[in-house]
Amino acid sequence: MNFSYEFSTKVLRDFSCAVFRRNAAKLARIISEDYAKSDRTIDVQDLLMKSTLDTIFKVGFGVELNSITGSSEGTQFANAFDDSSAMTQWRYVDILWEIKRFLNVGFEAKLKKNIKIVDDFINKIISSKIEQGSKSADDSLSNKKEDILSRFLELNETDPRYLRDITLNFLVAGRDTTATTLSWFLYMLCKNPHVQDKAAKEVREATDAKDSTPFDQYVESVTDDALDKMHYLHAALAETLRLYPAVPVTIRYQTDIVCEKMQRSFVQKDGWTRMDTLEEKVLSSSLHFSCARKGLF
Repeated sequence: MNFSYEFSTKVLRDFSCAVFRRNAAKLARIISEDYAKSDRTIDVQDLLMKSTLDTIFKVGFGVELNSITGSSEGTQFANAFDDSSAMTQWRYVDILWEIKRFLNVGFEAKLKKNIKIVDDFINKIISSKIEQGSKSADDSLSNKKEDILSRFLELNETDPRYLRDITLNFLVAGRDTTATTLSWFLYMLCKNPHVQDKAAKEVREATDAKDSTPFDQYVESVTDDALDKMHYLHAALAETLRLYPAVPVTIRYQTDIVCEKMQRSFVQKDGWTRMDTLEEKVLSSSLHFSCARKGLF
């Protein structure tokens, strides 16, 4: 199945952009109304995690999770989802995790409980979607094909386990990477106020927005044409990703008989390597946050 086609079609792209815009406005409104007028400390990463989870969930399943507004079901799912991801990491350091899973003790017992919460929630949505599809043969094309789950159902893919696995993969890939990158991006803007000022000026000019522009009206001005004009903002985001990769740990295993040359290094068969983007030999001033880095953007 061609997943790239499923993502590249205009219907899904437009739907995704609309969802991101709505949830961005919702997040901005929450910060402005609930935090900016008080002395409370803001956990920005937590808000970004909830906002991106709601967004990716809507794009993936066509359902409003509303974890950012405190929905009980959404909060329970989000907590179980987060805890499961964190507990899975312990398997890298706990050599006895398989025994604990068999005995259902410790972190493995908690992980099993959280996975059940996630599975039950997702399976309920999938069953509901399949039932709706069988009863609504006359639905419009846009209603059928907006979210990822509906698009797979359009292809007559009705295996609940497969649908759960593929949609959860999209959820994991899209949620954490987006929220983590935005968290580091805001951190770098705070450390580099001159970058913040220049990026904000570029955004205002590209969208023709004023300080008094309502959030809902502002997000509608963030069009593809406006985004194409935000070169400095793109550079700032790219530099953030270079310094703080969305997926900082990954494994590359060489299987070919012929060695592969990578930046003056050779990777032998059955071997592994690492690629350093922060090494001075590879990139001058590599630890410095620079949106004007030559040859990089």
